[in-house]
Amino acid sequence: MKNTRDAGGLAQLISSHGRISLGHFPTALEPLKRLGKWLGGPSVWVKRDDASGMGQGGNKVRALEFVLPEALAAGADILLTSGVVQSNSVRQVAAAAAKAGLDCHFAMITDRVDRTDSDYAQTGNVFLDHLYGATHETISVSDDRAAMLERIAARMRAEGRKPYIVPYGCANRLGGIGYLNAAAEIATQAEALGVTVTHLVHASGTGGTQAGLIAGFAALGLPIDVIGIDIDADPAGVKGRVTRILRELANEVDLDPGPLEDRIVVEGGFSAGAYGQADERTVDAMAIAARLEALTVDPVYSAKGLAGLIGLSKAGRFNHVVFLHTGGTPAIYAYRSLFGYGSRDD
Repeated sequence: MKNTRDAGGLAQLISSHGRISLGHFPTALEPLKRLGKWLGGPSVWVKRDDASGMGQGGNKVRALEFVLPEALAAGADILLTSGVVQSNSVRQVAAAAAKAGLDCHFAMITDRVDRTDSDYAQTGNVFLDHLYGATHETISVSDDRAAMLERIAARMRAEGRKPYIVPYGCANRLGGIGYLNAAAEIATQAEALGVTVTHLVHASGTGGTQAGLIAGFAALGLPIDVIGIDIDADPAGVKGRVTRILRELANEVDLDPGPLEDRIVVEGGFSAGAYGQADERTVDAMAIAARLEALTVDPVYSAKGLAGLIGLSKAGRFNHVVFLHTGGTPAIYAYRSLFGYGSRDD
């Protein structure tokens, strides 16, 4: 039986997995004093996983530190993944491939996001994908992503390549180990700073980040509520993805999955009604973060997470809260029209 009910036990579990250093960890835990004052007094902190380093940072860097060793052990020479045009995950996979000396190819979903800026497909994340050396082919949101990736992988194998499929959003058991590690970091930092943490809020979509945090805090015996803000306009779907990965992580940390699943909280109402779209609350969160804290949040993920924190804080949900900044900064350049720059295709 694994004993993970303390920091040493969790650290031992994490170190038992293959890991490649890709990011700048631990990322900072910083106070957002002006935001807290603007909200009327709660203690607000930010965990800066947007500043995780590789490939302009983001939460998938943590996941890839544990996913990439499996790819290398399998003898892969190319990473294969999928995502939308402005996918933060694809950008980080492409960067990880470049860092490891591998090729990267991705299936680009071009028809998921409507009403985009005129240069949406040439700037931001997709520009960085190709700067890091990735190639792509186009698929539709209606396609079965897993089946399409398997077909592409089969084609590559027939050509003599050795592809490794990185799951959508890097969301699987191995990726979730990265956020067991994040939970341990937050606990250590909060104790050193004398910070009380009762809640953590973040943008939740593919589920690996939230599952890892829930399992990590539970393994440490910490009653920190992890609140995922639905960014897909599909809170039930998000909760289902968190549940699937959390069940796998429950075995890792030797905890009963039932009580862990009871800790899953996914809040709807802040998604702007569709993935990749922004509403007034999204734009307000971007402006508030920038002008109060010089913090850049993107309209697809982190701004919706922050909008959720703002809305729930105003409703009196918490007094001590950490905002996990999951990154996504490059995507803002594909959404300039939200602030009156550039033009939008309708």
